[in-house]
Amino acid sequence: MQLRPAVFLDRDGTLNLQVIRAGQPFPPHTVEEFQLFEGVPAACRNLHAAGYVLVVATNQPDVGRGTQSQAVVEAMHNQLRRLVPEIARIEVCYAPGRGESPPDPRRKPAPGMLLDAAHDLGLDLTRSWMVGDRWRDVDCGQRAGVRTVFINFGYEEHLSAQPDFTVKSFTEAVRIILAQPEARKLNPST
Repeated sequence: MQLRPAVFLDRDGTLNLQVIRAGQPFPPHTVEEFQLFEGVPAACRNLHAAGYVLVVATNQPDVGRGTQSQAVVEAMHNQLRRLVPEIARIEVCYAPGRGESPPDPRRKPAPGMLLDAAHDLGLDLTRSWMVGDRWRDVDCGQRAGVRTVFINFGYEEHLSAQPDFTVKSFTEAVRIILAQPEARKLNPST
């Protein structure tokens, strides 16, 4: 079986609007608050048409902490799948973080979600990407051996590793990925 390239996507602040409080991003708390950024469905269609497998990799620690319902998160994911049917898989880590010992190997910045999806879906990490808006996304991508695109919203946090590219929006991230020579080789008509 020939391995396929993927684009791993953070969810909150990458695909859907985040809630900002005190300079920090938070996930939506209700399905009604779950809104995609403009252009996300079309950009995902373009990635898929170019030959990339789309995998969402999202930490949802509020479920593990008991402050969010897993059913609400799953309802958001059902809505995401309806709006972006090109998404092949949604990997979720519900581990609460914050001193969890030992840390969950699937919780970003650990690469477990990416490695699990790569194994199960036959993905080539050396030709893959991670797109996200937090330092954890960049670190996760680098630990998995994929190139990284950081969406910079100017949050009050510092990157611990340098991303391959820094952009201001998801659609800009997709333009960069599709402009790479290997993307044109996947589907010469793009």
